[in-house]
Amino acid sequence: MIFPLSIVSLLGLVCLALLASPYPFLAPGAVLGLVGVALLYRKPTWGLLGIAAILPFEGLFKDNAFSGSKFLGASLVLILMLQLAMHQIPSERLRSNIWRYLVGFMTLYLLSMLNTDNMGISLGHLRELSVGVILFVITLLIGREMNLAMFSRLVVVSIAVTCAMAIFSAKYQEAGRASGLLKDPNNFALLIAFAVPLALLLVIRSPNLLQRIFWGGCTLLLLGGMTKTDSRSGLVVLFLSLMIGAWHYRAYLPRIRPRHLGFAMLGLAIVIPLALYAMPAGYVARIQSLSILSSGAKSQDPSLGRRSSYIVVGSAMIAENPLLGTGPGTFPLHYATTGYAKAFSNTGKPEDLYRRAHNTYLEIFSELGIPAGLMFVGMLGLGLYNLARARRAWMLRRNWDQANVLTHLGMSFLSLTLFLMFLSAPNHKYLWIMLALTSVLRTQAEQTPLTEARA
Repeated sequence: MIFPLSIVSLLGLVCLALLASPYPFLAPGAVLGLVGVALLYRKPTWGLLGIAAILPFEGLFKDNAFSGSKFLGASLVLILMLQLAMHQIPSERLRSNIWRYLVGFMTLYLLSMLNTDNMGISLGHLRELSVGVILFVITLLIGREMNLAMFSRLVVVSIAVTCAMAIFSAKYQEAGRASGLLKDPNNFALLIAFAVPLALLLVIRSPNLLQRIFWGGCTLLLLGGMTKTDSRSGLVVLFLSLMIGAWHYRAYLPRIRPRHLGFAMLGLAIVIPLALYAMPAGYVARIQSLSILSSGAKSQDPSLGRRSSYIVVGSAMIAENPLLGTGPGTFPLHYATTGYAKAFSNTGKPEDLYRRAHNTYLEIFSELGIPAGLMFVGMLGLGLYNLARARRAWMLRRNWDQANVLTHLGMSFLSLTLFLMFLSAPNHKYLWIMLALTSVLRTQAEQTPLTEARA
C-alpha cells in the first residue's frame, strides 16, 4: 500500500496548498477528489459503471475541458496502472481473442496516418479513437467484477431520463426531432436501440410487480423517444434485434394457454391503435418513404439522396486508395469537393459541406483502406461470436438465467453493430465497452465447471 499512501499524501499537500493560495474555495473539491479516488481504488468497476451512466448526458459537458467521464477515465487509468504494477490485478486478464484483429487494425490505422491527406484531422481522429481503445483495455481488466444487472439498470435509467426530457421539452430536439443531450437524433436513436433489450431484460427478471411496472415504464419511454427521433434506421435496427430476442424465447410458447392468448390479443388491439395515433405524422411519412427503395423508383427524400451520395463518394475513394485509404477522418474533405456537397447542403454555409459518411463501415474502408476495414468488421464479428459461444456454454450448463442475460446483451451489441451502417461512430464508448465484455463473458462462461453450474 506504499503507492496509494503516497498519492494520499500528495493530495493532502495539494489541499493545504489550495487553502494557502488565493483560491481556498477549491480545497473542498480536492478533498472530494481524494475521496473519489479512494473509492475507485477499492471499487474500480464503479468508475466503469459511472462512465456508462454519464454517456447519455455528455452533451451537458461538451464545452468543458474536463468532464465527469474524463475524470473517471483518467482516474481509472492511473489506478489500474498502479494495481497492475503492484500485481493486485493479474496481467492475464488482458488476454483476449479480439487482440489479433485490434492490433492489426491499429497497425494499419497508423500506416494510413503516414499517408493521410491532412495530418491535423487524422491526429484528432486518433485522439477520439484512443478513448475507445482505452475503455476496451479498462473493461478487460475489471469487467469480471462488473455487476451486469447494475450496468443494465444505469444504462436504461439514464437513457430513459433523456428520452423523457426530449419528449416533453423542445429544448432537447433538433428541427422537431428528439436528440436528447447529444445534438444528433441518429446518435440518440442508437442509445435507445442499445437500451431497449436491456430494459426488457429488467422487466423479465424483476422480482415483483412494482419493479416490473417501473421498468415497463422505462421501456415505454425508450420506445416513445425512438418515435420522437424520427429515425428510420433506429426503427429497423430495433425491430431486427427484437425479432432475434423473440426467437430466443420461442421455447416458452408451449406455456401459453388459450386465456393468455386472449389477453395478448386484447392488449395488441389496444396498444397498436394507440401507438399509431401517438406516432408523429412526419415519422410515418419517413417510414413510408422506405418502400420506394424496394420498388426501384427514385426517392425525393433528401436524406436518402445524401446517403446515396456518401456511398458514391466513398466507393470512389476506395477505388483510388484501396490499401491504406486517404487517412483517418478525411472523408469530409473529399465529400466537400464534390457537387453532392452543394446539392445537399441544408444551410449553404461552408461548414455544412464537410459531411461524414454516416456509415462507420464505409468511412473506415474509404479512409483506412480495405485491409483495415476487414480487420474492423472481423473484430465486431468476433465479438458477436463470443456472445453466442458464451450463451451456448451457459445453456450446456443449464444456467438459463445467464443464457437469457447473454441473449439480451447480444441483442444490444447487435444493435450497435447494425447501427454503425447508418452512423459514423467508430469511437462510441458503448461499442468498445461491449466489445471487451464479449471476451470477458465468454471466458467466464467457458471456465465455469459443468458440475458446479448444474448444481
